[in-house]
Amino acid sequence: MAFMKTENFYLKEIESEDIHNIHKGLSDPEITKYYDVHFPTLEATEEQMQWYSDLKKNGTGVWWSINGIHDHSFRGACGFNGLDKQHKKAEIGMWLLKEYWGQGILKEIMPKLFELGFTDLGLNRIEGFVVNENYKCKSALEKINFTHEGTMRECELKNDKLISVDIYSILKSEWQANLS
Repeated sequence: MAFMKTENFYLKEIESEDIHNIHKGLSDPEITKYYDVHFPTLEATEEQMQWYSDLKKNGTGVWWSINGIHDHSFRGACGFNGLDKQHKKAEIGMWLLKEYWGQGILKEIMPKLFELGFTDLGLNRIEGFVVNENYKCKSALEKINFTHEGTMRECELKNDKLISVDIYSILKSEWQANLS
């Protein structure tokens, strides 16, 4: 699905022309503090743009830019990666520009992503992997009914430091139960 709309936002699939907006977010150390990527230059951001393109081409995911309906301003990005059709699951990801943190944007757009994932993509499970120290993200996932399943202790190396990652998920049956 190339384009989706909520009351205040529209999501459109990320395209090569979005590189300046993606760079604005993924070059900011506060935004990428808990991510595996950081692109200090526009040229380096090409790697991320190729990743978005490869997801779509390989059928392993899709990402959208988040934009204001009235002013068309770029707010951030969200999407699915690690799409596994055989096991009917995918990992969800999201990030917002700092000036839009704490405004309830994700709470508004996530139901649209759930609908897309559970109906159009035929998923049974949507997963979220969050660095253990990323309390804001974990709190946001819990507010939209993700379940904390556990912690993978010291499972990744970031900046020469072992970090732990929390696993969250929401199942199609849980999403459907929350619709009523």
